[in-house]
Amino acid sequence: MATFFGEVVTVYSRAVDEDDDDEETLDEDEEDAQIRKELEEKRQVCLHWSPEVCDALKSGDKLTCSHFILAVGHNASRFLSVYVLTSEKWDTVGHASVWNERSRAGSDEQSECIFYRHRDEPSVLICQLTCYVAEDQQFQWAEKVLDCLQQRDLHVTVLSDSPMADYKSADYLCGSSVPFLRSLHTTTFNGPPVCPALEQPNILNGLPAAVLNHCQVHRISAVVYQCFSDVIGADSVTMEAYKPALAKLRLSIKLDACPSSDALRKIVRTRDPQSNLYI
Repeated sequence: MATFFGEVVTVYSRAVDEDDDDEETLDEDEEDAQIRKELEEKRQVCLHWSPEVCDALKSGDKLTCSHFILAVGHNASRFLSVYVLTSEKWDTVGHASVWNERSRAGSDEQSECIFYRHRDEPSVLICQLTCYVAEDQQFQWAEKVLDCLQQRDLHVTVLSDSPMADYKSADYLCGSSVPFLRSLHTTTFNGPPVCPALEQPNILNGLPAAVLNHCQVHRISAVVYQCFSDVIGADSVTMEAYKPALAKLRLSIKLDACPSSDALRKIVRTRDPQSNLYI
């Protein structure tokens, strides 16, 4: 086609080009949708129970559980390792695998979220969790795990690490008062907690918040003990701050009152050799 000034302009069909664009966009949308679907499937929280537990769950039964103790974070988990799980009366009954941007399920996945059950008191279940659980996986984790437990007479205790930098207070806190515990509990929780409530404007977040929210909705007695510490990594003083929380439960399971220095040093070395450890 020639213009008034003699230029030759190539004639093209807008309809054909728009159709091609629509087809390319459709292909991209389908490809994106497939990728999103695969990522969603990969980000599913997977529970892997022992054969005995699997058989019970498949038959429609839920795990008989009077106390579920969840430790979130390295100090909380190490506290259970040093003061509770040193006894040989604990059996590993399962683990959870989580895949996300900070936690890749692999050879070490079984060591990052483990479930233990006491032989003499099988209604007591413990979970140590040190892996990162993303925001979109937290409620999923809480729902999948707690749905495996019978809710009648169930009591949930969550021990959770938190850096001192996250604590907000108008009052000055001297170094001697750190670490310290703060608590939040459901309306069905019986008795006063062992420490003051978490003051405003502080908030509970992460997996402990998801577990507490699930328990509140399903009317399960639950309490979260948040330990604020100014030490990064495993620390014996921070571990000891959790002692009153388990003593409150009055279980027949006794805490190891005087764990060996070798056990503490071993735990600290495996986590952070340069930690400021007081023994």
